[in-house]
Amino acid sequence: MLWLLTICWLAFLWHLGSTGLVDETEPLFAEAARQMTVTGDWITPYFNGETRFDKPPLIYWLMAIGYKLIGVNEWAVRLPSAIGAIALTGLGFYTLRYFGVSRPATLTSSVDSELDSHSSPRAGFLQKQTTPYFALPTLDRQLWLSAWIGAALIATNPQTIVWSRIGVSDMLLSGCMGAALLAFFLGYARSEITPPSSIRRFPSGWYLAFYILIGLAVLTKGPVGIVLPALIIGAFLVYLGNWQQVLQEISLVWGLFIVLTLAVPWYVLVIIANGQDYIDKFFGYHNIERFTAVVNGHSAPWYFYFIVVLVGFAPWSSYLPVAIARLRFWQRDRWRSSPRSAQLGLFALFWLAGVFSFFTIAVTKLPSYVLPLMPAAAILVALWWSDLLTYRVPGKRHLPLLLSGGFNVVFLLVIAAAIFYSPKLIGYDPAAPNISELLQASGLPLIGGLIWTTTAIACVIALLQPRNWRWLWVVNLVGFVAFIIFTITPASFLMDRARQLPLRELSAIATQVKQPGEELLMMGFEKPSVVFYTQKPVNYFDEEHKAIAYIEQLAATGLNPRSVIVLIDTKRLNKINKYWLKPNEYNSLATAGAYQLIRISKQVVAKNLLLKN
Repeated sequence: MLWLLTICWLAFLWHLGSTGLVDETEPLFAEAARQMTVTGDWITPYFNGETRFDKPPLIYWLMAIGYKLIGVNEWAVRLPSAIGAIALTGLGFYTLRYFGVSRPATLTSSVDSELDSHSSPRAGFLQKQTTPYFALPTLDRQLWLSAWIGAALIATNPQTIVWSRIGVSDMLLSGCMGAALLAFFLGYARSEITPPSSIRRFPSGWYLAFYILIGLAVLTKGPVGIVLPALIIGAFLVYLGNWQQVLQEISLVWGLFIVLTLAVPWYVLVIIANGQDYIDKFFGYHNIERFTAVVNGHSAPWYFYFIVVLVGFAPWSSYLPVAIARLRFWQRDRWRSSPRSAQLGLFALFWLAGVFSFFTIAVTKLPSYVLPLMPAAAILVALWWSDLLTYRVPGKRHLPLLLSGGFNVVFLLVIAAAIFYSPKLIGYDPAAPNISELLQASGLPLIGGLIWTTTAIACVIALLQPRNWRWLWVVNLVGFVAFIIFTITPASFLMDRARQLPLRELSAIATQVKQPGEELLMMGFEKPSVVFYTQKPVNYFDEEHKAIAYIEQLAATGLNPRSVIVLIDTKRLNKINKYWLKPNEYNSLATAGAYQLIRISKQVVAKNLLLKN
């Protein structure tokens, strides 16, 4: 418990709400949830006065509950994502603790005469769940190692840490879907010990948890919440040839009834409330079209997710290929004759391959789409390492370890170099024009580069010393944790101060100076966080000439209220000074970062219009 609490606190909760919401997507979710608490409409999500049909409601409901309990703040926005990650890490630990053997060969190796059901409080259960040929002291050690390493790997990878700290639906989906798949495997493996009394029975235990979590996944992100688990589990069972038996065992009819009971009512209610508009936008645009066509310019080559997994699962991705190969998944007969309790590695492989293949086929591609495969990758690598640490002679190395370890070293050095040169690589950001200079001056690139360089050197030492290779995973873990503490966390504060803090400051000022009926406009860009922090409607105009035309129209139709407030970046303001309003024709209210808040009098605009005409 101490191990789990430590890694979950560090990865998911430490400074969770210490930085502001990050534009563009996070404030959309946060404000839609806040609107539910204001309007009392818990069926149709709204943002800035318009319906938001991108995602189902579970993420909004959880955020809204957080607002009620701890207030409208960043903690409440991000807590659902963090809880999803914590639940996934904890259940991953539990699953590996009892079924964390790597492959069928383990079942017949290291036979130990110490087999004694009274020698350990867990030994009786272990005897029942496996075969009497297990060497319990050795096996028990491997199971604990699998759990410890697996939980650490599930939590400490870039993809999981990033999305568990952002208030969007991706981590909640990964948590619900990943926990559902783990619950299925727990029910599947334990059914070998205590077969169900009747195939018509109502699902109980882990199978019941599986169906409930699938229902929650569908309420988190739609049909993908049931389609992906069905493909993964279906392929796994067909491969093993026991699909008919298991489908009867899991009470599929009752299970579908549970899923539909949880998920369908909201879909019915939202369609009744919004009609064809919801069907077209959610099912048509955000599901079918995203799978079959490029949406919002999110296209990528076929190998895109290879790069995403390599970087997103760093540094553990160095060991993923050998962890997969050692399963010998092509030996189907061997797997079909193995007990269910030894099939977790194979199940994790189908989990990883299912998610990876599904989204590789999809035309629209985003890095977050493959987030649900990260727990499977962590399980595979953890099983490999636990097997090495349990059965390998400390002084003996083998070729797969040397190859993967060598790649690990090279990969870490590449990461170190990228971080050293990151101020030159990040490019120009109009929201924070001087971010490169700030990053360079902070010294964080130097610190981050040194951390990974030191980690790479430590890996080389571990590989060269025959008795130290077993510390490779510890070296990587320590390096990753140090990187989070001394580089990523300070960098997030730096980015927040440069990019998001000016918008929060100007939002607070706009709220204070805004007169009754006065409109707030954003000219030339769209930052949804302004809506959340002002808690007022904002009129967005992506091009300044559209905003100018709108203000001139307001000026022509009446003078009450007498002005509008405009949030604009300084560069664009200097541009319009040359052809529309002079600096003395508007009132500058505040300046922060790259932005200015100004008040424009409709009377001045109307006067200029008369002069033009």
